[in-house]
Amino acid sequence: MRLAAHQPQYLPWLGYFDKMDRVDRFVLLDTVQFKKNEWQNRNRIRTSQGWQWLTVPVHHRFPMALDEVTIDERSSWRRKHREGLRQQYARAPFRDTVLPALEALLEESFPNLAALNIRTVTVLAGLLGVRTPILLASTLADLPADPGANERLIALCGRLGCSTYLAGDGGEAYMDLEAYRRAGIRVEFQGFRHPTYRQVHDGFEPNLSAVDILMNLGRGAIRRLRESREVAV
Repeated sequence: MRLAAHQPQYLPWLGYFDKMDRVDRFVLLDTVQFKKNEWQNRNRIRTSQGWQWLTVPVHHRFPMALDEVTIDERSSWRRKHREGLRQQYARAPFRDTVLPALEALLEESFPNLAALNIRTVTVLAGLLGVRTPILLASTLADLPADPGANERLIALCGRLGCSTYLAGDGGEAYMDLEAYRRAGIRVEFQGFRHPTYRQVHDGFEPNLSAVDILMNLGRGAIRRLRESREVAV
């Protein structure tokens, strides 16, 4: 059994779902600390000039857990995101099959940023065709209180009966690999290779929200990721 874990992000990029697709269980770390100016409340979509941010405005203070951060609904962020998706992907071949699900998501209400991100992760995973079971760290019992990052992931592996942890490509720089070895857990690294595909605008812009590949290749686009993975091997 292989496990991966990640904080829930807003409309995550392809590498996020590539990792999810490679494992048997994927845990959303919905109680970790909120980090400003990262990917927890924003992501990028393609434009004719390159890319643009879609940002969710929030109320927060330091330090605050992700599930304590609330969304600033006084702003018109929902309308801006809908308009951005409609305009920038107006000529995308699969706009009409993907956009309704995203617009429905933007109509939902959420108690906090974590809930919004969990919903975006599950919606995009479903559209992509990723079937890995997703669990919330906040719902798992018998985990240590206030653990460090390594202790948290080791405990999750033990709790879910996973002998292998799949880390991101930069994980080796900060992970205590000896602690995993002592716990009997093998650590593997993702080795993500970004696939290329025809985008709605000329040229290719990588590292966008997975919304982009869905708009251009349609539902079930995880197949394109798997093909790139096999070529890299």
